[in-house]
Amino acid sequence: MLAVVFDRSEVLNSFRRQGLRCTSQRYAVLECLAKRACHPTADEIYEWINRSDPRASRATVYRNLHALVQAGLIHEVKLKGHASRFEFHTERHHHFVCERCGRIEDLEWFDVPDLTRKTKLPSGSVRTWELILRGVCQQCSQQKAAQWEE
Repeated sequence: MLAVVFDRSEVLNSFRRQGLRCTSQRYAVLECLAKRACHPTADEIYEWINRSDPRASRATVYRNLHALVQAGLIHEVKLKGHASRFEFHTERHHHFVCERCGRIEDLEWFDVPDLTRKTKLPSGSVRTWELILRGVCQQCSQQKAAQWEE
């Protein structure tokens, strides 16, 4: 897992640089993501925030997530057929997705030479990309091995 540092003063400066007001709910969304490396869904973030601030509506959480993604302060991980996941870590990195439990793990960035060159497409060129590896995580593998031993 990649280390993420949550510095309150840096967060406030980031809000200012991006022209965002620092509302209590927006800050809570960012803090939730910074303290959790589990790539939560919008609903999971809403539930966490709502425990300490019942005034935060689901719509407010969704709106703030969208604003924070647009400002580049958080990253949205889109997986086909699943709810979007969010993370505080915005440095370039890849992901591993467990096909059994759905856990998403951050992987350090590594270049894949054939993908990093500008690829010409009929409608333009590639602006950005990330690699998503799929398989079975270590915990699920160990659980399966334990079941075989029984």
